[in-house]
Amino acid sequence: MSAAGARPAIPRVAALKSVGAFRAHLARLPLPVDCDEALLPPGQSPLAQPIEIAGRRVGNRFAMQPMEGWDGEPDGKPSPLTERRWRNFGRSGAKLIWGGEAVAVRPDGRANPCQLTYAPQNESALAGLLTQLKAEHAQACGGTDDLLVGLQLTHSGRFCRPTEWTRPEPRVAFRHPLLDGRSGVTDERAMLSDAELDDLCGDYVTVARFAQRAGFDFVDVKHCHGYLLHELLGAHTRPGPYGGSLENRMRMLRQIVAGIRSEAPGLMVAVRLSAFDLAPFAAPGPGDPPHGVPVPLEGLLPYRWGFGLDPQRPHEPDLSEPIAFLRGCVELGVPLVNLTGGSPYYNPHAQRPAFFPPSDGYPPPEDPLTGCARLLGVAAALKRAVPELVTVGTGYTYFQDYLPHVAQAQVRLGHVDLVGLGRMALAYPELPADVLAGRPLARTRICRTFSDCTTGPRHQMVSGCFPLDPFYKTRPEAGRIRALKRPAGKPNDRA
Repeated sequence: MSAAGARPAIPRVAALKSVGAFRAHLARLPLPVDCDEALLPPGQSPLAQPIEIAGRRVGNRFAMQPMEGWDGEPDGKPSPLTERRWRNFGRSGAKLIWGGEAVAVRPDGRANPCQLTYAPQNESALAGLLTQLKAEHAQACGGTDDLLVGLQLTHSGRFCRPTEWTRPEPRVAFRHPLLDGRSGVTDERAMLSDAELDDLCGDYVTVARFAQRAGFDFVDVKHCHGYLLHELLGAHTRPGPYGGSLENRMRMLRQIVAGIRSEAPGLMVAVRLSAFDLAPFAAPGPGDPPHGVPVPLEGLLPYRWGFGLDPQRPHEPDLSEPIAFLRGCVELGVPLVNLTGGSPYYNPHAQRPAFFPPSDGYPPPEDPLTGCARLLGVAAALKRAVPELVTVGTGYTYFQDYLPHVAQAQVRLGHVDLVGLGRMALAYPELPADVLAGRPLARTRICRTFSDCTTGPRHQMVSGCFPLDPFYKTRPEAGRIRALKRPAGKPNDRA
């Protein structure tokens, strides 16, 4: 199916009442997905097997993905809502906690005015998140010796909104013909200079030193979802030492890693990577099909403003540079990568497959399972190409009731080393513990991708699972979000 073509009817996963029916539907997708017919007993499950990462034993193959709650305090400290979410991560049963959520390395790099932010006066509160997570994990799982916890470090770049929810304050790696208008870039003042990027490397190192003192096992130097370091990987058009060749586009990662090696020796460095991007999509306009459509690209081919995509067909991945990037990570001594794709800001169906779009989104242009299959297929291809890296895969939540069957197959076949859970952790944080114990899933808690966890932040509210989590159901935001829901496909700015 072409990206702009007619889309067949999409069955909801919840309507597929058996794993057999689910597997039959998977077989009809344009991209293959391995899914086991039966789950193995807990003692034999690949998901229950430990794995060694840089000399550390990690007790099972589940990872909790970074889930930003948009609920920190204005000064960048965690709120009680933030602390509750981190405690939930701790009791999930997953033995790899990937950063909890993104922490801005400096105040003007925040994606929203309530994002967690490093500052010397915030150190105690941020360290307290790790203390609470470990205490909850020890109580739920009996100990923390085989638990690995990281802190995700970020600068939001093009998508900075550090002081007001409604006021973009973008800092970009290059001018983008399609995204500048969406992100509030009007002139060259938004461009980060080479000297500013040099200085920013030092900010990452400062926060890494704090993470080591606080007891985190690793830091994630975040390269995904359109934020600054991911955008730098697509800086083909940028002149100077941070643009052009892939060697230059990886310069900031090399400098950050070198700084961490020097100033926080022994601290593990990991990378969460959007291993492919796609050109932007938008909600349909008059005469368009009733789903998300690609933004017109007349005069923009070859497409020179992305990473991991085919410049002649920029709605298709091209993994040649991502493979080279990962080989560069091996050379830098980075042992662990988390593989995702796309961006929630301009092609969310590729990054976060969902049946129901958020209020500012668009109906999916494909069966969301095809988006999941793309994420899984890219992860498997990269694992084959760079097998020495330990890989965490993403895109599993939309498998819903059959998530354990797909996850078991992916790990069993060696397509990925660990399975990462994102939105599912908001609705049902104990899913890993239930799977590992051989318990049936609690169907009323399974995330159905209603996207309320995204609609809330799009309207200056906290994120949470308002439909399924009793705690969030009773909050005042739940009623506001229900009122905000509108028919899918309402037009938006297509540039």
